[in-house]
Amino acid sequence: MRAPLRIDIAVCTFRREVLTETLASLATLKIPPGISLRVIVADNDVEPSAYQRVEAVVAWLPMELAYIHCPAGNISIARNACLDSSDADFLAFVDDDETVEPQWLARLLYAAELNGADVVLGPVRALYGPGAPDWMRRGDFHATRPVWVKGEIRTGYTCNVLMRLTAPAIAGRRFDRSLGRSGGEDSAFFSGVYDAGGRIVFAADAWVEEPVPAARARFTWLAQRRLRMGQTHGRLLAERRDGLARTKAAALAGAKCAICLTGAAAFALFPIRRNRFLLRGLLHAGAIGGLFGARAIEPYGKLETAQ
Repeated sequence: MRAPLRIDIAVCTFRREVLTETLASLATLKIPPGISLRVIVADNDVEPSAYQRVEAVVAWLPMELAYIHCPAGNISIARNACLDSSDADFLAFVDDDETVEPQWLARLLYAAELNGADVVLGPVRALYGPGAPDWMRRGDFHATRPVWVKGEIRTGYTCNVLMRLTAPAIAGRRFDRSLGRSGGEDSAFFSGVYDAGGRIVFAADAWVEEPVPAARARFTWLAQRRLRMGQTHGRLLAERRDGLARTKAAALAGAKCAICLTGAAAFALFPIRRNRFLLRGLLHAGAIGGLFGARAIEPYGKLETAQ
């Protein structure tokens, strides 16, 4: 008989009570035949604050559950702990404030097998509360989907992903601990997978949902996040460029930033377009800083992330 295909689902957590809801959604998964499934919870708090919450769901979760305490306040430590503890064929990541749809895993796996992919990304649907600004809700500024460049996906994210652990571009690869407080460790990881020849695809129907708390339903939060994303991108560019090439990259980012600010001014009375231009401009401004070693914003491991 053929051995079952082993899949681990990793959830990195930091002081979030809604972790229980995430685990409850995993309990509803429709598991394809021939799949052996395990859930790994990696607790990134100084104290093992998620332990009792995890223990409480063991009795009713219909799959094996492993708890790892991996302090503290550095998301790369938690992600690497999941990689180190997994000997499965595939490893999926989902965030500790998200819930998955019953067919989520099956659809990621189908896309991986259909395309022979090393990485499969799924979309994240943002759920806005009643206090969220109308422009934010209508523009869907918190949704997550991949970016295509010349028909390819060249990087990814960990909020909805399935990875083939035996793929040469992934085996032995780890998340950069120096990015574990600023974020962007996932972009760097999957950029490395792509550069090593890994194939990244998108499963448009493999949905997860993420509520947007009041602390994040603000332009200032989006601005900080976009600036940090730009810093990460600039840092990755700097690793591939030196001297004049780095200066040219910064000049290009500066020109794009100026264009975005001009666009924001042109659409000053139209908040969705204006804010898209402003956020895009901040992305390019962050890239300039990242190219020249500006200190990264460090939101992780703080109370805000737990809200």
